Amino acid sequence: MTGGGAPAKASEPSPHPPKDQLPNVSYCITSPPPWRESLSFVTASLVCDGPEAILLGFQHYIVMLGTTVLIPSALVPQMGGGKIQKAEVIQTLLFVAGLNTLLQSTFGTRLPAVIGGSYTFVAPTISIILAGRYSNIEDPILKFHKIMRAIQGAMIVASTLQIVLGFSGLWRNVTRFLSPLSVVPLISMVGFGLYELGFPGVAKCVEIGLPELVILIFVAVYLSQATKFGKHVFERFAVLFSVAIVWLYAHILTVGGAYNHAAPRTQSTCRTDRSGLISGAPWIKVPYPFQWGAPTFDAGEAFAMMFASFVALVESTGAFIAVSRSASATMMPPSVLSRGVGWQLNGFKVLSMFNVNIGPVEVWLSQVQVRLSEFDTGLRLSFLIQITFTGWVIEVGSVGLSFLQFCNLNSFRTKFILGFSIFLGLSIPQYFNEYEAINKYGPVHTRATWFNDMVNVPFSSEAFVAGLVAYFLDNTLHRKDGSVRKDRGKHWWDKFRSYKGDSRSEEFYSLPLNLNKYFPSV
Repeated sequence: MTGGGAPAKASEPSPHPPKDQLPNVSYCITSPPPWRESLSFVTASLVCDGPEAILLGFQHYIVMLGTTVLIPSALVPQMGGGKIQKAEVIQTLLFVAGLNTLLQSTFGTRLPAVIGGSYTFVAPTISIILAGRYSNIEDPILKFHKIMRAIQGAMIVASTLQIVLGFSGLWRNVTRFLSPLSVVPLISMVGFGLYELGFPGVAKCVEIGLPELVILIFVAVYLSQATKFGKHVFERFAVLFSVAIVWLYAHILTVGGAYNHAAPRTQSTCRTDRSGLISGAPWIKVPYPFQWGAPTFDAGEAFAMMFASFVALVESTGAFIAVSRSASATMMPPSVLSRGVGWQLNGFKVLSMFNVNIGPVEVWLSQVQVRLSEFDTGLRLSFLIQITFTGWVIEVGSVGLSFLQFCNLNSFRTKFILGFSIFLGLSIPQYFNEYEAINKYGPVHTRATWFNDMVNVPFSSEAFVAGLVAYFLDNTLHRKDGSVRKDRGKHWWDKFRSYKGDSRSEEFYSLPLNLNKYFPSV
Protein backbone atom coordinates (compact mmCIF):
# COMPACT_ATOMS: atom_id res chain seq x y z
CA MET A 1 0.00 0.00 0.00
CA THR A 2 1.35 3.39 -0.94
CA GLY A 3 0.90 6.64 0.88
CA GLY A 4 1.13 5.06 4.33
CA GLY A 5 -2.50 5.79 5.10
CA ALA A 6 -5.02 3.33 6.55
CA PRO A 7 -7.85 2.27 4.27
CA ALA A 8 -10.98 4.37 4.57
CA LYS A 9 -13.48 2.82 6.94
CA ALA A 10 -16.86 2.08 5.43
CA SER A 11 -19.54 4.34 6.86
CA GLU A 12 -21.77 2.63 9.38
CA PRO A 13 -25.51 2.65 8.62
CA SER A 14 -27.38 4.92 11.00
CA PRO A 15 -30.99 4.50 12.13
CA HIS A 16 -33.67 6.94 11.14
CA PRO A 17 -33.80 9.72 13.74
CA PRO A 18 -37.07 10.08 15.71
CA LYS A 19 -39.21 13.07 14.74
CA ASP A 20 -41.45 15.03 17.11
CA GLN A 21 -43.57 16.01 14.10
CA LEU A 22 -44.50 13.94 11.07
CA PRO A 23 -42.53 15.32 8.09
CA ASN A 24 -43.61 15.75 4.46
CA VAL A 25 -47.23 16.64 5.24
CA SER A 26 -48.75 18.93 2.61
CA TYR A 27 -51.29 20.59 4.89
CA CYS A 28 -50.95 20.71 8.66
CA ILE A 29 -52.81 22.66 11.34
CA THR A 30 -50.97 25.90 10.67
CA SER A 31 -51.01 25.59 6.86
CA PRO A 32 -54.50 24.53 5.76
CA PRO A 33 -55.47 24.08 2.11
CA PRO A 34 -56.39 27.31 0.30
CA TRP A 35 -59.98 28.51 0.12
CA ARG A 36 -59.70 30.86 -2.84
CA GLU A 37 -56.64 29.61 -4.64
CA SER A 38 -57.54 27.11 -7.31
CA LEU A 39 -56.29 23.60 -7.68
CA SER A 40 -55.18 23.23 -11.28
CA PHE A 41 -54.14 20.15 -13.14
CA VAL A 42 -53.87 19.24 -16.79
CA THR A 43 -55.06 15.98 -18.30
CA ALA A 44 -54.56 15.94 -22.07
CA SER A 45 -56.15 19.22 -23.15
CA LEU A 46 -58.56 19.46 -20.19
CA VAL A 47 -57.91 22.07 -17.53
CA CYS A 48 -59.85 21.69 -14.28
CA ASP A 49 -59.94 24.25 -11.47
CA GLY A 50 -61.61 23.96 -8.12
CA PRO A 51 -61.24 25.27 -4.56
CA GLU A 52 -59.11 22.64 -2.87
CA ALA A 53 -60.33 23.17 0.69
CA ILE A 54 -63.95 22.55 -0.29
CA LEU A 55 -63.13 19.39 -2.21
CA LEU A 56 -60.96 18.01 0.59
CA GLY A 57 -63.67 18.83 3.12
CA PHE A 58 -66.28 17.07 1.01
CA GLN A 59 -64.01 14.04 0.74
CA HIS A 60 -63.68 13.92 4.55
CA TYR A 61 -67.46 13.99 4.74
CA ILE A 62 -67.72 11.15 2.23
CA VAL A 63 -65.24 8.95 4.13
CA MET A 64 -67.06 9.35 7.45
CA LEU A 65 -70.53 9.01 5.92
CA GLY A 66 -70.60 5.20 5.88
CA THR A 67 -70.50 4.53 9.62
CA THR A 68 -72.64 7.59 10.34
CA VAL A 69 -75.46 6.15 8.23
CA LEU A 70 -74.90 2.47 8.99
CA ILE A 71 -75.60 2.51 12.73
CA PRO A 72 -79.01 4.25 12.72
CA SER A 73 -79.98 2.22 9.64
CA ALA A 74 -79.51 -0.93 11.72
CA LEU A 75 -81.09 0.34 14.96
CA VAL A 76 -84.13 2.38 13.91
CA PRO A 77 -86.09 -0.59 12.43
CA GLN A 78 -85.61 -2.48 15.70
CA MET A 79 -87.12 0.49 17.53
CA GLY A 80 -90.29 0.36 15.44
CA GLY A 81 -89.35 3.19 13.12
CA GLY A 82 -89.97 3.11 9.38
CA LYS A 83 -88.30 4.82 6.44
CA ILE A 84 -89.42 8.28 7.53
CA GLN A 85 -88.05 7.85 11.06
CA LYS A 86 -84.82 6.41 9.72
CA ALA A 87 -84.34 9.39 7.40
CA GLU A 88 -85.06 11.82 10.25
CA VAL A 89 -82.53 10.15 12.54
CA ILE A 90 -79.85 10.16 9.84
CA GLN A 91 -80.51 13.82 9.04
CA THR A 92 -80.33 14.77 12.71
CA LEU A 93 -77.20 12.69 13.18
CA LEU A 94 -75.40 14.36 10.29
CA PHE A 95 -76.44 17.85 11.37
CA VAL A 96 -75.41 17.48 15.01
CA ALA A 97 -72.20 15.71 14.00
CA GLY A 98 -71.18 18.75 12.01
CA LEU A 99 -71.96 20.94 15.00
CA ASN A 100 -69.85 18.74 17.30
CA THR A 101 -66.98 18.70 14.81
CA LEU A 102 -67.06 22.50 14.66
CA LEU A 103 -66.95 22.74 18.47
CA GLN A 104 -64.07 20.27 18.71
CA SER A 105 -61.93 21.92 16.04
CA THR A 106 -62.57 25.41 17.43
CA PHE A 107 -62.62 25.06 21.21
CA GLY A 108 -61.46 21.48 21.88
CA THR A 109 -58.14 20.03 20.79
CA ARG A 110 -58.13 22.35 17.73
CA LEU A 111 -57.20 19.30 15.66
CA PRO A 112 -58.78 18.45 12.27
CA ALA A 113 -60.78 15.64 13.90
CA VAL A 114 -64.24 14.72 12.61
CA ILE A 115 -66.54 13.43 15.34
CA GLY A 116 -68.01 10.22 13.92
CA GLY A 117 -70.40 7.50 15.08
CA SER A 118 -69.18 4.94 17.62
CA TYR A 119 -70.15 1.26 17.69
CA THR A 120 -69.44 1.30 21.43
CA PHE A 121 -72.92 2.70 22.13
CA VAL A 122 -74.75 0.05 20.11
CA ALA A 123 -74.90 -2.59 22.89
CA PRO A 124 -76.47 -0.40 25.61
CA THR A 125 -78.81 1.08 22.99
CA ILE A 126 -80.01 -2.39 21.98
CA SER A 127 -80.56 -3.23 25.66
CA ILE A 128 -82.88 -0.23 25.91
CA ILE A 129 -84.67 -1.29 22.71
CA LEU A 130 -85.27 -4.80 24.12
CA ALA A 131 -86.44 -3.56 27.54
CA GLY A 132 -89.61 -5.32 28.62
CA ARG A 133 -91.58 -2.13 29.23
CA TYR A 134 -91.79 -1.53 25.47
CA SER A 135 -92.87 -5.02 24.43
CA ASN A 136 -96.61 -4.36 24.89
CA ILE A 137 -96.70 -1.17 22.82
CA GLU A 138 -98.56 -2.04 19.60
CA ASP A 139 -98.17 1.27 17.78
CA PRO A 140 -94.65 1.13 16.22
CA ILE A 141 -94.31 4.92 15.98
CA LEU A 142 -95.27 5.38 19.63
CA LYS A 143 -92.77 2.66 20.53
CA PHE A 144 -90.09 4.42 18.52
CA HIS A 145 -90.73 7.73 20.30
CA LYS A 146 -90.65 6.17 23.78
CA ILE A 147 -87.40 4.30 23.06
CA MET A 148 -85.78 7.43 21.65
CA ARG A 149 -86.72 9.35 24.79
CA ALA A 150 -85.24 6.62 27.01
CA ILE A 151 -82.00 6.57 25.01
CA GLN A 152 -81.87 10.36 25.27
CA GLY A 153 -82.19 10.26 29.06
CA ALA A 154 -79.41 7.68 29.43
CA MET A 155 -77.10 9.68 27.18
CA ILE A 156 -77.73 12.94 29.02
CA VAL A 157 -76.75 11.41 32.37
CA ALA A 158 -73.69 9.67 30.91
CA SER A 159 -72.46 12.81 29.17
CA THR A 160 -72.87 14.98 32.28
CA LEU A 161 -70.51 12.86 34.37
CA GLN A 162 -67.98 12.52 31.55
CA ILE A 163 -67.94 16.29 30.97
CA VAL A 164 -66.90 16.65 34.61
CA LEU A 165 -64.11 14.13 34.00
CA GLY A 166 -62.78 16.20 31.09
CA PHE A 167 -63.17 19.78 32.27
CA SER A 168 -62.20 19.14 35.91
CA GLY A 169 -58.72 18.04 34.84
CA LEU A 170 -59.10 14.45 36.12
CA TRP A 171 -58.45 13.04 32.67
CA ARG A 172 -55.41 15.29 32.41
CA ASN A 173 -53.94 13.55 35.47
CA VAL A 174 -54.58 10.15 33.88
CA THR A 175 -52.98 11.02 30.55
CA ARG A 176 -49.85 12.45 32.21
CA PHE A 177 -48.75 8.84 32.74
CA LEU A 178 -49.02 7.94 29.05
CA SER A 179 -45.78 7.21 27.21
CA PRO A 180 -44.98 6.41 23.58
CA LEU A 181 -44.85 2.74 24.57
CA SER A 182 -48.29 2.65 26.17
CA VAL A 183 -50.02 4.55 23.34
CA VAL A 184 -48.79 2.12 20.66
CA PRO A 185 -51.29 -0.66 21.55
CA LEU A 186 -54.05 1.88 22.24
CA ILE A 187 -53.81 3.74 18.92
CA SER A 188 -53.02 0.62 16.88
CA MET A 189 -56.13 -1.14 18.16
CA VAL A 190 -58.29 1.94 17.50
CA GLY A 191 -57.47 1.25 13.84
CA PHE A 192 -56.60 -2.43 13.49
CA GLY A 193 -59.29 -3.39 16.02
CA LEU A 194 -61.85 -2.82 13.27
CA TYR A 195 -60.30 -5.58 11.15
CA GLU A 196 -63.52 -7.58 11.29
CA LEU A 197 -65.27 -4.81 9.36
CA GLY A 198 -62.64 -4.79 6.59
CA PHE A 199 -62.65 -7.51 3.97
CA PRO A 200 -65.77 -9.20 5.41
CA GLY A 201 -67.55 -5.99 4.48
CA VAL A 202 -66.03 -6.05 0.99
CA ALA A 203 -67.09 -9.68 0.52
CA LYS A 204 -70.76 -8.84 1.07
CA CYS A 205 -70.74 -7.72 -2.56
CA VAL A 206 -67.34 -8.78 -3.83
CA GLU A 207 -67.98 -7.83 -7.48
CA ILE A 208 -68.44 -4.22 -6.32
CA GLY A 209 -66.28 -4.09 -3.19
CA LEU A 210 -63.11 -5.58 -4.67
CA PRO A 211 -62.98 -3.22 -7.69
CA GLU A 212 -63.49 -0.27 -5.32
CA LEU A 213 -60.56 -1.39 -3.18
CA VAL A 214 -58.30 -2.00 -6.18
CA ILE A 215 -59.19 1.29 -7.91
CA LEU A 216 -58.70 3.24 -4.68
CA ILE A 217 -55.17 1.88 -4.22
CA PHE A 218 -54.36 2.26 -7.93
CA VAL A 219 -55.45 5.92 -8.07
CA ALA A 220 -53.89 6.92 -4.75
CA VAL A 221 -50.55 5.14 -5.12
CA TYR A 222 -49.73 4.02 -8.65
CA LEU A 223 -51.54 6.53 -10.88
CA SER A 224 -50.08 9.46 -8.94
CA GLN A 225 -46.59 8.04 -9.61
CA ALA A 226 -47.19 7.25 -13.27
CA THR A 227 -48.36 10.70 -14.38
CA LYS A 228 -46.47 13.96 -14.42
CA PHE A 229 -49.64 16.04 -14.34
CA GLY A 230 -52.02 15.97 -11.45
CA LYS A 231 -49.84 13.85 -9.16
CA HIS A 232 -51.13 15.52 -5.99
CA VAL A 233 -54.67 15.53 -7.33
CA PHE A 234 -54.78 11.75 -7.58
CA GLU A 235 -53.10 11.35 -4.20
CA ARG A 236 -55.45 13.72 -2.39
CA PHE A 237 -58.72 12.95 -4.13
CA ALA A 238 -58.45 9.20 -4.68
CA VAL A 239 -61.62 8.58 -2.68
CA LEU A 240 -63.73 10.88 -4.87
CA PHE A 241 -62.38 9.34 -8.07
CA SER A 242 -62.79 5.72 -6.96
CA VAL A 243 -66.25 6.13 -5.42
CA ALA A 244 -67.56 7.94 -8.52
CA ILE A 245 -66.20 5.28 -10.90
CA VAL A 246 -67.43 2.27 -8.94
CA TRP A 247 -70.79 3.86 -8.13
CA LEU A 248 -71.41 4.33 -11.88
CA TYR A 249 -70.33 0.72 -12.49
CA ALA A 250 -72.69 -0.55 -9.76
CA HIS A 251 -75.58 1.50 -11.12
CA ILE A 252 -75.03 0.13 -14.62
CA LEU A 253 -75.16 -3.43 -13.22
CA THR A 254 -78.40 -2.62 -11.42
CA VAL A 255 -80.11 -0.94 -14.37
CA GLY A 256 -78.84 -3.67 -16.72
CA GLY A 257 -80.64 -6.35 -14.70
CA ALA A 258 -77.56 -8.14 -13.39
CA TYR A 259 -79.27 -8.73 -10.02
CA ASN A 260 -82.86 -9.27 -11.15
CA HIS A 261 -82.75 -12.99 -10.42
CA ALA A 262 -80.14 -12.95 -7.67
CA ALA A 263 -80.78 -14.08 -4.11
CA PRO A 264 -82.57 -11.52 -1.90
CA ARG A 265 -79.48 -11.05 0.25
CA THR A 266 -77.34 -10.33 -2.83
CA GLN A 267 -79.90 -7.85 -4.14
CA SER A 268 -80.10 -6.04 -0.82
CA THR A 269 -76.31 -5.75 -0.70
CA CYS A 270 -75.44 -4.96 -4.31
CA ARG A 271 -78.33 -3.05 -5.88
CA THR A 272 -78.33 0.76 -5.87
CA ASP A 273 -82.09 1.26 -5.85
CA ARG A 274 -83.20 -0.28 -2.55
CA SER A 275 -82.77 2.62 -0.17
CA GLY A 276 -86.27 3.81 0.57
CA LEU A 277 -84.79 6.85 2.30
CA ILE A 278 -85.33 9.31 -0.52
CA SER A 279 -89.10 8.92 -0.43
CA GLY A 280 -89.06 9.21 3.36
CA ALA A 281 -86.88 12.31 3.60
CA PRO A 282 -88.28 15.85 3.36
CA TRP A 283 -86.37 18.30 1.23
CA ILE A 284 -85.73 20.54 4.24
CA LYS A 285 -85.49 19.22 7.79
CA VAL A 286 -84.04 21.35 10.57
CA PRO A 287 -83.42 19.25 13.70
CA TYR A 288 -84.19 20.75 17.09
CA PRO A 289 -83.72 19.61 20.71
CA PHE A 290 -86.26 17.16 22.17
CA GLN A 291 -87.92 16.70 18.79
CA TRP A 292 -89.29 13.30 19.84
CA GLY A 293 -90.42 14.37 23.30
CA ALA A 294 -89.01 14.93 26.78
CA PRO A 295 -86.36 12.46 27.96
CA THR A 296 -87.13 9.64 30.38
CA PHE A 297 -84.58 8.33 32.85
CA ASP A 298 -83.66 4.89 34.16
CA ALA A 299 -80.74 4.49 36.57
CA GLY A 300 -79.54 1.14 35.22
CA GLU A 301 -79.61 2.26 31.60
CA ALA A 302 -77.78 5.46 32.54
CA PHE A 303 -75.00 3.46 34.24
CA ALA A 304 -74.65 1.19 31.20
CA MET A 305 -74.45 4.19 28.87
CA MET A 306 -71.94 5.78 31.23
CA PHE A 307 -69.57 2.84 30.90
CA ALA A 308 -69.98 2.91 27.12
CA SER A 309 -69.11 6.60 27.06
CA PHE A 310 -66.02 5.91 29.17
CA VAL A 311 -64.88 3.27 26.67
CA ALA A 312 -65.48 5.78 23.85
CA LEU A 313 -63.47 8.32 25.85
CA VAL A 314 -60.46 5.95 25.97
CA GLU A 315 -60.76 5.19 22.25
CA SER A 316 -61.06 8.91 21.44
CA THR A 317 -57.91 9.62 23.45
CA GLY A 318 -55.97 7.31 21.16
CA ALA A 319 -57.65 8.79 18.08
CA PHE A 320 -56.81 12.37 19.15
CA ILE A 321 -53.14 11.46 19.61
CA ALA A 322 -53.15 9.78 16.18
CA VAL A 323 -54.70 12.87 14.56
CA SER A 324 -52.13 15.16 16.17
CA ARG A 325 -49.38 13.01 14.68
CA SER A 326 -50.98 12.83 11.23
CA ALA A 327 -51.54 16.60 11.22
CA SER A 328 -47.80 17.14 11.77
CA ALA A 329 -48.41 18.65 15.20
CA THR A 330 -46.47 17.91 18.37
CA MET A 331 -47.76 15.66 21.11
CA MET A 332 -50.74 17.24 22.88
CA PRO A 333 -50.12 18.44 26.42
CA PRO A 334 -52.38 16.53 28.88
CA SER A 335 -54.39 19.69 29.58
CA VAL A 336 -55.26 20.07 25.88
CA LEU A 337 -56.21 16.41 25.63
CA SER A 338 -58.46 16.78 28.68
CA ARG A 339 -60.00 19.90 27.14
CA GLY A 340 -60.73 18.00 23.95
CA VAL A 341 -62.36 15.16 25.87
CA GLY A 342 -64.51 17.67 27.73
CA TRP A 343 -65.69 19.30 24.52
CA GLN A 344 -66.30 15.95 22.86
CA LEU A 345 -68.57 14.90 25.69
CA ASN A 346 -70.15 18.35 25.76
CA GLY A 347 -70.99 17.66 22.13
CA PHE A 348 -72.26 14.26 23.28
CA LYS A 349 -74.68 16.13 25.55
CA VAL A 350 -75.84 18.29 22.64
CA LEU A 351 -76.27 15.10 20.63
CA SER A 352 -78.45 13.54 23.33
CA MET A 353 -80.64 16.66 23.45
CA PHE A 354 -81.37 16.15 19.74
CA ASN A 355 -82.40 12.54 20.50
CA VAL A 356 -79.75 10.92 18.31
CA ASN A 357 -79.28 7.34 19.34
CA ILE A 358 -75.62 6.42 18.91
CA GLY A 359 -73.25 8.67 20.80
CA PRO A 360 -70.57 10.98 19.33
CA VAL A 361 -70.92 11.65 15.32
CA GLU A 362 -70.49 13.89 11.63
CA VAL A 363 -72.30 16.65 9.05
CA TRP A 364 -75.26 17.93 6.83
CA LEU A 365 -79.04 17.56 6.52
CA SER A 366 -82.10 17.21 4.25
CA GLN A 367 -82.99 14.99 1.32
CA VAL A 368 -79.94 16.15 -0.62
CA GLN A 369 -77.67 14.38 1.85
CA VAL A 370 -79.91 11.34 2.06
CA ARG A 371 -79.62 11.04 -1.71
CA LEU A 372 -75.86 10.95 -1.19
CA SER A 373 -76.05 8.50 1.67
CA GLU A 374 -78.64 6.08 0.25
CA PHE A 375 -78.38 3.13 2.57
CA ASP A 376 -81.02 0.84 4.07
CA THR A 377 -79.90 -2.75 3.52
CA GLY A 378 -77.87 -2.53 0.36
CA LEU A 379 -74.65 -1.45 -1.29
CA ARG A 380 -75.57 2.20 -1.90
CA LEU A 381 -72.91 4.84 -1.68
CA SER A 382 -72.19 4.07 1.97
CA PHE A 383 -71.10 0.52 1.10
CA LEU A 384 -68.40 1.97 -1.13
CA ILE A 385 -67.54 4.47 1.57
CA GLN A 386 -67.14 1.66 4.11
CA ILE A 387 -64.45 0.26 1.84
CA THR A 388 -62.65 3.60 1.66
CA PHE A 389 -63.07 3.77 5.45
CA THR A 390 -60.68 0.80 5.53
CA GLY A 391 -57.94 3.20 4.46
CA TRP A 392 -58.64 5.36 7.51
CA VAL A 393 -58.45 2.26 9.73
CA ILE A 394 -55.07 1.34 8.25
CA GLU A 395 -53.81 4.90 8.65
CA VAL A 396 -54.74 5.11 12.34
CA GLY A 397 -53.23 1.70 13.07
CA SER A 398 -49.98 2.54 11.29
CA VAL A 399 -49.76 5.89 13.11
CA GLY A 400 -49.90 3.94 16.35
CA LEU A 401 -46.97 1.80 15.25
CA SER A 402 -44.99 4.93 14.34
CA PHE A 403 -44.61 5.80 18.04
CA LEU A 404 -42.26 2.82 18.35
CA GLN A 405 -39.53 5.11 16.99
CA PHE A 406 -39.29 6.64 20.48
CA CYS A 407 -38.98 3.26 22.27
CA ASN A 408 -36.11 0.84 22.78
CA LEU A 409 -37.11 -2.22 20.80
CA ASN A 410 -34.08 -4.13 22.07
CA SER A 411 -35.59 -4.14 25.57
CA PHE A 412 -37.31 -7.33 26.73
CA ARG A 413 -39.64 -5.19 28.85
CA THR A 414 -40.74 -3.22 25.78
CA LYS A 415 -41.37 -6.35 23.74
CA PHE A 416 -43.31 -8.01 26.55
CA ILE A 417 -45.61 -5.04 27.09
CA LEU A 418 -46.23 -4.65 23.37
CA GLY A 419 -46.83 -8.33 22.70
CA PHE A 420 -48.93 -9.05 25.77
CA SER A 421 -51.17 -5.99 25.48
CA ILE A 422 -51.82 -6.42 21.74
CA PHE A 423 -52.46 -10.15 22.16
CA LEU A 424 -55.00 -9.60 24.95
CA GLY A 425 -56.45 -6.64 23.06
CA LEU A 426 -57.34 -9.00 20.21
CA SER A 427 -58.05 -12.19 22.16
CA ILE A 428 -60.39 -10.97 24.95
CA PRO A 429 -62.79 -9.02 22.66
CA GLN A 430 -62.74 -11.96 20.24
CA TYR A 431 -63.96 -14.23 23.05
CA PHE A 432 -66.69 -11.79 24.11
CA ASN A 433 -67.87 -11.20 20.53
CA GLU A 434 -67.88 -14.90 19.59
CA TYR A 435 -69.72 -15.78 22.79
CA GLU A 436 -72.40 -13.20 22.02
CA ALA A 437 -72.69 -14.28 18.37
CA ILE A 438 -73.32 -17.89 19.40
CA ASN A 439 -75.47 -17.41 22.51
CA LYS A 440 -77.13 -14.06 21.66
CA TYR A 441 -75.87 -12.63 24.96
CA GLY A 442 -72.46 -11.88 26.46
CA PRO A 443 -70.36 -13.93 28.90
CA VAL A 444 -71.74 -11.84 31.78
CA HIS A 445 -75.44 -12.69 31.72
CA THR A 446 -77.57 -11.76 34.72
CA ARG A 447 -81.11 -10.51 35.10
CA ALA A 448 -79.76 -6.97 35.30
CA THR A 449 -79.18 -6.08 31.65
CA TRP A 450 -77.54 -2.80 32.59
CA PHE A 451 -74.92 -4.65 34.67
CA ASN A 452 -74.26 -7.03 31.78
CA ASP A 453 -73.53 -4.07 29.51
CA MET A 454 -71.27 -2.46 32.11
CA VAL A 455 -68.96 -5.50 31.89
CA ASN A 456 -69.47 -6.81 28.37
CA VAL A 457 -69.10 -3.47 26.52
CA PRO A 458 -65.60 -2.52 27.83
CA PHE A 459 -64.17 -5.99 27.23
CA SER A 460 -65.58 -6.09 23.70
CA SER A 461 -63.40 -3.11 22.68
CA GLU A 462 -59.96 -4.01 21.33
CA ALA A 463 -58.59 -0.50 21.92
CA PHE A 464 -59.88 -0.33 25.50
CA VAL A 465 -58.44 -3.71 26.52
CA ALA A 466 -55.07 -3.23 24.80
CA GLY A 467 -54.72 0.34 26.09
CA LEU A 468 -55.66 -0.61 29.64
CA VAL A 469 -53.21 -3.53 29.79
CA ALA A 470 -50.36 -1.48 28.27
CA TYR A 471 -51.05 1.49 30.55
CA PHE A 472 -51.01 -0.71 33.67
CA LEU A 473 -47.89 -2.68 32.75
CA ASP A 474 -45.95 0.37 31.58
CA ASN A 475 -46.57 2.22 34.84
CA THR A 476 -45.92 -0.69 37.21
CA LEU A 477 -43.28 -2.96 35.66
CA HIS A 478 -39.68 -2.12 36.74
CA ARG A 479 -40.61 1.53 36.99
CA LYS A 480 -37.83 2.33 39.49
CA ASP A 481 -35.13 1.18 37.07
CA GLY A 482 -33.37 4.30 35.73
CA SER A 483 -33.01 2.95 32.18
CA VAL A 484 -36.70 2.11 31.86
CA ARG A 485 -37.68 5.76 31.36
CA LYS A 486 -35.66 5.92 28.14
CA ASP A 487 -36.80 2.46 27.04
CA ARG A 488 -40.45 3.51 27.16
CA GLY A 489 -39.69 6.80 25.33
CA LYS A 490 -40.97 8.97 28.16
CA HIS A 491 -38.05 11.39 27.91
CA TRP A 492 -39.19 12.39 24.41
CA TRP A 493 -42.47 13.71 25.83
CA ASP A 494 -41.07 15.55 28.86
CA LYS A 495 -41.25 18.91 27.10
CA PHE A 496 -44.92 18.34 26.27
CA ARG A 497 -45.87 17.43 29.83
CA SER A 498 -46.99 21.03 30.42
CA TYR A 499 -48.50 23.52 27.99
CA LYS A 500 -45.62 25.98 28.42
CA GLY A 501 -42.93 23.29 28.07
CA ASP A 502 -42.63 23.74 24.31
CA SER A 503 -43.36 26.86 22.24
CA ARG A 504 -45.00 24.78 19.52
CA SER A 505 -47.88 23.88 21.84
CA GLU A 506 -48.99 27.50 21.72
CA GLU A 507 -48.76 27.45 17.93
CA PHE A 508 -50.91 24.35 17.49
CA TYR A 509 -53.32 24.26 20.42
CA SER A 510 -54.02 27.85 21.52
CA LEU A 511 -57.68 28.85 21.61
CA PRO A 512 -59.05 31.52 19.24
CA LEU A 513 -60.12 35.04 20.23
CA ASN A 514 -57.56 35.13 23.05
CA LEU A 515 -59.66 32.66 25.06
CA ASN A 516 -56.51 31.18 26.61
CA LYS A 517 -56.62 34.17 28.95
CA TYR A 518 -59.89 32.92 30.44
CA PHE A 519 -59.36 29.17 29.98
CA PRO A 520 -55.63 28.69 30.58
CA SER A 521 -53.96 25.37 29.78
CA VAL A 522 -51.42 24.10 32.27
